[in-house]
This record gives sequence, C-alpha cells and structure tokens, in this order.
Amino acid sequence: MIVWISFLAAIFLFLALDLGVFNKTPHIISTKEASKWTAIWVTLSFLFSGIIYWLYSNNYISNPDNLKPAAASIKYLTGYLIELSLSVDNIFVIAIIFSAFKIPQKYQHRVLFWGILGAILFRGLMIYFGVLLIHKFIWTTYIFGVFLIFTAVKMLFTKEDEKFEPRKSFVYKTLRKIVPITTHIDGEHFFVKRRHITAATPLFVALIVIEVMDVVFALDSVPAILAITSDPFLVFSSNIFAILGLRSMYFFLSHMLERFSYLEYSLIAILSFVGIKMLLHDFIDFPEWISLTFIALSLLIGILVSLKRNKEDTV
Repeated sequence: MIVWISFLAAIFLFLALDLGVFNKTPHIISTKEASKWTAIWVTLSFLFSGIIYWLYSNNYISNPDNLKPAAASIKYLTGYLIELSLSVDNIFVIAIIFSAFKIPQKYQHRVLFWGILGAILFRGLMIYFGVLLIHKFIWTTYIFGVFLIFTAVKMLFTKEDEKFEPRKSFVYKTLRKIVPITTHIDGEHFFVKRRHITAATPLFVALIVIEVMDVVFALDSVPAILAITSDPFLVFSSNIFAILGLRSMYFFLSHMLERFSYLEYSLIAILSFVGIKMLLHDFIDFPEWISLTFIALSLLIGILVSLKRNKEDTV
C-alpha cells in the first residue's frame, strides 16, 4: 500500500508543479518544448522499469503472479509500449476535437491537464474491474482476446473517410441537454456567467468529449495490456506513464501524424498479437521477450515504412 500511495503522490505532485509552475501562464507549446518534455517522459518511463526491478527484488509490493524482478520489468515495458502505440489514434482524435471546437493552442495544455486527472481515475477503475474479472472468471480472458482481434479487423477494413465529428457525437448532443453551452471562449475558464445563466465554454465541452473518447480507447488498451500481465501495479503504472506522456506527444506529433500513416498497420498487428496471445494462453506460454520484441519491431517497422513512403512521395 505504501508503494501505491507513494506512486500516486509523486504523480499528483508533478501534475501540481506542471500547472502551478511550469505552465502557470497559458502559452502555445512549441515543437521544441514538446519534444523536450516528450523525451523527459519517455526517459522517465523507461527508467521506472529499474524501480520495478528494485521493488519486486525486495518484495516491497504484492506480487500476485509471483513474477521474477526481470520478468516484472519486461512486462511493464511491454505494457508501456502497447499503451504508447495505442495513444497514436487518441492523439489524432484530440486534434480533431480541438479543431472542431476552435480551442486556441495556448489553452489546449490546460484542457489536456484536467483530462489527465479524469483519465487516471477512469483507467484506474477499468483496470481494477478488469483484473477482478480475469482473476474471478478465467474465461473472460477469451472474451478480451476475441474483442481485441475484432478491433484489429475493424481497424483494417475501416475506410479512411470515416472521420469522427465531435459536434455530431452523442456526447456533445447529450451535454447540450444538460448544461447551456456558449461558443464564447473566456480565457482559460471552463464556465462563464451570462445574464444570470452559467454556461459551459468550448474548453469544457472539449474536455468532456476527450474524457469520454479516452474511455472508449481504454476499452482497447486495457484488455491489450491485461494480455501481458494481470498484476495491478504493472498495468496501472504503465498506463499512467503512457497517459502522462500523451500531452507532450500530442503537441509534438499533432502536426506530423500524416507522416506516420503506416503506424495504423503496426497497431493492427499489435492488437492481433495480444488478442491471439490471450486466446492461446492455456496452450502456449509466450516468453516475455517475444512480446516485447514483437511490439517494439511492429512500431519500428511502421515508423520506418511511413518515413520511407513519405520520402518517395516528395521525390
């Protein structure tokens, strides 16, 4: 319990410093600043695998799967790469949402900051119940496996012109029935008062839509990481580090997503692999290094092919 409390305290401390010190004044996040923070979060995420090794070596945390320290570190890294890769689609949707509601760039960081707090809560609940289901009902592993393969097939055959339109979404239409919405943006405020009526600004609307879409994406990512491990701390910590790095990755990649169009096939391969892994877990025991190697190679190949095709198109 001490490890859990310490981990959450460290996360919330950094978030407090992030909003209260590093980004106290709203400003446009430059590519240079975004790349710096992306590098910091990726580095911290990989270094945390060393802390995982230390925790499991000294039995400072419960180890329900009786994992060896090295296996725990590899499972954490594998889960982190899965979450990071599945964040690519999330970044694209966030860009669409900000564009649809005309959120100024200097206020986008604030929306994503509060979005992370909600994501931590919802991911935590989904992981808790997901682990509970797998431990109590072993057969749910097969359901998760089939769902992931179905998702991969759906991604493969989804037409590129089928775009998400936030203003036509069920979330936006429902929100309009609950609270008055104004198109006026009043600085970084989520609500404004007009003629004794408190109305939600586009910032709040964008925040709610992003939160709901994160839950939708978590329906894929949480089962995917549960295929690697059902250890609650490994699943939660890898999720949180991926989420924390998502903001800086958004500002770093949002204008370059089209250059990595073939990453979609990497995600399809990863989802298919973990789905098959879940379905065959009673028959084949995949070594930890195979999962980590497959996911890392899938991402690397997707990036290299995308860059090569872009280079050929510009020649």
